Amino acid sequence: MLLKIYPENPNPKTIQQVVDVLRKGGLIIYPTDTIYGLGCDITNQRAIEAICRLRGIKPEKANFSFICYDLSHISDYTKSIDNTVFRVIKKALPGPFTFIFNASHQVPKLLSSNKKTVGIRVPDNNIAREIVRALGNPILSTSIRDEDDIIEYSTDPELIYEKYQDKVDIVIDGGYGDNVPSTVVDCTTGDFEVVREGKGDLDMYL
Repeated sequence: MLLKIYPENPNPKTIQQVVDVLRKGGLIIYPTDTIYGLGCDITNQRAIEAICRLRGIKPEKANFSFICYDLSHISDYTKSIDNTVFRVIKKALPGPFTFIFNASHQVPKLLSSNKKTVGIRVPDNNIAREIVRALGNPILSTSIRDEDDIIEYSTDPELIYEKYQDKVDIVIDGGYGDNVPSTVVDCTTGDFEVVREGKGDLDMYL
């Protein structure tokens, strides 16, 4: 299903429609403030396995991120974050960053792997955040890559739908996406190490 949702003012009924699919173990493709993402409810093991099969990766090797509504649940999935780091991420989020932290014991239980780290995203996109808020817990996220040699990420939701309509339950049309991914920042040592340059400029917040 291709579902149109307007980012300026997401329709609560349509958001609930997406949440109902997620709760049943469905897979969705949704917009963020960077590229379109592929996601599911992080508490649904079968859905996580389905994403791994779709991406051709093993769950224990996967570098998934958790999309959160805000920072209120971050302590559930990460080990203690020092105050300096917390102040920076509070300024930078919502925004085009993935911050990697040492994972709490909760994360391996969710992913049935021995993950020591977890990526946290709070995208500056109302659609993604409203889905998470209505669901009541984060959604697991991985990027939609394109086989095209020139364009690494698909930006047109209708083209994404053509490609994935038989593989996922809902593709959300939230307008054209970006083709630059988030900036990935490793915070596991208590410092900030940019491991992938993307859309976000961390220097603005340091």
